Amino acid sequence: MSEIDAIKRAFEPVRRLAGSNNQHVAIKHGAASGAEQKPGSEISDKEPARSGTAPADLPADDIRAEATPPGAAPRDLAPHASEIELKLLVASDRLADFNDAPIIAANARNKGTRKHLKAIYYDTPKRALRRDGFSFRVRQSGTRFTQTVKTESGNDPLRRGEWEAAVPSMAPDIALALPLVSDKLRAELGRHPVEAVFSSDIHRHQRLVDLPSGTVEIAFDRGHLTSGDRSLPVSEIELELKSGSPSAIWELALRLAEHGPVKPSIRTKSARGFDLAADTPPRVPKPPKLRLDPSISLDEAFSEILRSCLLHLLQSLPAAEDGRDPEGMHQLRVALRRLRSAFDLMRSVASVAKLDLMRTEAKWLAGSLSGARDWDVFRQDTLRTVAGGCPSVSGFDALGALADERRASCYEAARRALAERRCQYFVIGLGAWIEARGWRSDVTPEGLAQLAEPAVNFARNILSTQHAKVLKRGRKFKSLPTEERHRVRLAAKKLRYVADFLLPLCGHGKSAKRFSRRLADLQQELGVYNDLATTASLLADVDAGATRSGMAGAAIAGWQAHAMVGVEARLLKAWSEFTGVKVPWSVDAPEPPIKLAQTSAGWLR
Repeated sequence: MSEIDAIKRAFEPVRRLAGSNNQHVAIKHGAASGAEQKPGSEISDKEPARSGTAPADLPADDIRAEATPPGAAPRDLAPHASEIELKLLVASDRLADFNDAPIIAANARNKGTRKHLKAIYYDTPKRALRRDGFSFRVRQSGTRFTQTVKTESGNDPLRRGEWEAAVPSMAPDIALALPLVSDKLRAELGRHPVEAVFSSDIHRHQRLVDLPSGTVEIAFDRGHLTSGDRSLPVSEIELELKSGSPSAIWELALRLAEHGPVKPSIRTKSARGFDLAADTPPRVPKPPKLRLDPSISLDEAFSEILRSCLLHLLQSLPAAEDGRDPEGMHQLRVALRRLRSAFDLMRSVASVAKLDLMRTEAKWLAGSLSGARDWDVFRQDTLRTVAGGCPSVSGFDALGALADERRASCYEAARRALAERRCQYFVIGLGAWIEARGWRSDVTPEGLAQLAEPAVNFARNILSTQHAKVLKRGRKFKSLPTEERHRVRLAAKKLRYVADFLLPLCGHGKSAKRFSRRLADLQQELGVYNDLATTASLLADVDAGATRSGMAGAAIAGWQAHAMVGVEARLLKAWSEFTGVKVPWSVDAPEPPIKLAQTSAGWLR
């Protein structure tokens, strides 16, 4: 059985769950009017009406302001609580083929409509709107002009806020957007008028697809983004939920992935256009911070943790594939490690066989990226540091050229892995599994009962167990050989991810911050040993001794050997401080209760 076939079998229960497990999904917008058309009717060229439901991710004052912006009648602004959308990037010569995919042929209402959409995206000269997570555009469709404001929305990878208003031309009306932004940003927009940054020219074929779990608008977009003399082609399929469960989007994406190669993406045209205008690589995200409600159930905690991992994974993919910023590849590998740690957390409750399969896929993908990351660190950190410290040593330029060749080769291998159907099906299947809470399938009654219990009890047990494992592996730490310290490093890294997930459930005070800081310091110092081993293998790979770079390679080896003298002292200090810090999940000394407030980003103090 191939890897893809094994993944398909693992995710098969998702399709059944999508139709039966939707009671836990709180869709915060109503069905669009387009979803109320009778089958067989033609889709109007008029844009579907948006739901008037108040946005869930805005404060009450902003919601009221949104309904009646200054200087505008209430009907001028069409509020939409959220847009739930996934993009599938497709080769331009294959885009039309997906219109004939069996899932669409069997479930589309009709042949849909075709539109020519032109848009201009605006921001201040210093990109104040984008900095605060907003995109601002005016789009022309036929003789209609629509101004749209979109914003990021919490840890949900598919959800964004969206507000629309009719305007008379392609010129923006910033007054309509002011009620949606903070006072600080409103003042900045008053001082610095918006300007056109880039434009889009898209030919769209749009259809409605009815599935048992929901109605999805599918749009086949072909065109380009333009900023000055730079241009970027667009060839993608947009899947936007119109009614029902978000599971419908993932279900449709899975079926399209069976039809041909697709790359799942949440990177918007706006993000691509701004990067095009600035000629910069995609933004590199850090892992989103979890702010879980201490009273949350274990089932809900699993859902939030996995959503956070999926969001980080999807956000990291463009930067890693682009390759201009080394942090992109690093964050993608971090996202995969966090995901594997999340699977490990769930082993006592969910199906071990399915978790192991997904963990194997995440490990395979991470392994395909490791070479690229290793050469990034060597080229950007190790080589640069030693070359700067040893200006009289020759051979660093030659060694740098060899490192660049190896790095380019490893990045090409990484891109091939990311383009494989195996990778694409894994990412889409993972999203479907998370949305349908697939870990509920094949769970014993005892497991279901455990999922309903408060997550804090589970968190304390897991944190205590993993902490004890680190301490056990580190006994007589000072005399441990390098290979045993490596085992301590792996256990500490796993504890770090577990703590990132679960520690917020056990306290948000000083003791939690102190524990996290001590753990991070220990992990950093332990990582030095791993870096030394990696550097030695990389130097052996380029056979530095047999090239003009031999002196440079020897200088690096000597530099790192000398550095180990200071590293040992710092490492022993970090270990001592870690073993002496009080654990924050102790029930013997509970911290004072903390008031929490729910926001679009989760639960905040």
